[in-house]
Amino acid sequence: MRIEIVVFDGFDDLDAFGPHEVFSHASKRLDGWTSTLVGVDAPGTVTSAHCVVMTVSEVLGEPDVVVVPGGGWFVEGAGARAVADHGVLPRRLVELADRGTIVASVCTGAMILAAAGLTAGRPAVTHPSAMDALEESGALVRRQDRVVDDGDLVTGGGVTSGIDLALHLVAREADPGTARGVAAHMVYPPQVDLGAPTPA
Repeated sequence: MRIEIVVFDGFDDLDAFGPHEVFSHASKRLDGWTSTLVGVDAPGTVTSAHCVVMTVSEVLGEPDVVVVPGGGWFVEGAGARAVADHGVLPRRLVELADRGTIVASVCTGAMILAAAGLTAGRPAVTHPSAMDALEESGALVRRQDRVVDDGDLVTGGGVTSGIDLALHLVAREADPGTARGVAAHMVYPPQVDLGAPTPA
């Protein structure tokens, strides 16, 4: 299971690093699992919303799961809004969805998915500040849900919900026991149901 988390100037730190930590811990327990932070269309330096400067050496490829963080949706020319307006990532997400990649988002990353047309007519969630905008885009917004799973489209609400989204995907794609083990290692009480224990 190759997981790629897309980062860009202005991405919200926890939207990306929370899921990355979950998936990284899971990869130590699961054969063939990897989690990588990637650029949108070129390697290089990326500065997060909270001024963490990092270098990404890989670009978005053809993962089994792609996770899109949010950040800065209501700031013109910055963060998620700039990425959506630029159009490159939305087009790539459509291509990936068409080939069977699980597309996931955290926080206002759902608005990038909306720009790609991937949430139209489908249940989804985003940060509370963008719920109306997501609904106006045609999504069936589930305002009370922390994580919304619609099969090949999985969305998380605001910021810390990215940890729960990642734990949910580990439980779904691997097993609940691994997800609970990762949560315990992170000393994080899951805010979503991780399912029944795997039978012995």
